Amino acid sequence: MKIFVDTAVLEEIKAVKEMGILDGVTTNPTLVSKTGKPWKEAILEILKEVPDKPVSVEVIATDCEGIKKEAKELAKLGPNVVVKIPCIEEGLRAISEMHREGAKVKTNVTLVFSPLQALLAAKVGATYVSLFIGRIDDISYDGMQVVEEIVDIYNFYGFETEIIAASIRHVDHVRRCAALGVDIATIPFKVIKQMYRHPLTDKGLERFLEDAQKAGISI
Repeated sequence: MKIFVDTAVLEEIKAVKEMGILDGVTTNPTLVSKTGKPWKEAILEILKEVPDKPVSVEVIATDCEGIKKEAKELAKLGPNVVVKIPCIEEGLRAISEMHREGAKVKTNVTLVFSPLQALLAAKVGATYVSLFIGRIDDISYDGMQVVEEIVDIYNFYGFETEIIAASIRHVDHVRRCAALGVDIATIPFKVIKQMYRHPLTDKGLERFLEDAQKAGISI
């Protein structure tokens, strides 16, 4: 499973990159606004930091022609730009038309909450589809059940669209996505840090260091 970091904070992206586990970055207007930087400045800094990894950048337009125009402009910012387009009628139509026109735009259908939305995203040829697990849980439905249904549908029909598990709230979301064979999890930085932590690891390391001192082991 690929690991993307769901942030626009450059320091967080650098930290995940330095760990050697970064496969991509996802952003949205809300995440960019939290940086306090002008939108374009924040995006260009990210693209410079990870020139060889996909970086998802979201459109603001909601009409087909506006989405297409904005998507093509965003794609010019870098070869690794993936354009996030909402799962609405005009968004799906825009992706379909860009494919027919031969536009070289990688797309990520976002704000997906159901298997049927994911099915339509794959049918129009989206590069990625982002399912918002946590937000589904928030309305008292099982987000992981939706993930499982989408994985089954995609595997059954052999769709090439990659599934991104988004709106991840805790490490168990990540664990269950990996067990289901989800292509990608886009994870907040604080959850990534929780993934390598375990109380038994801390306890074991403390014991080993104590015993090393007793044995006179030094570097």
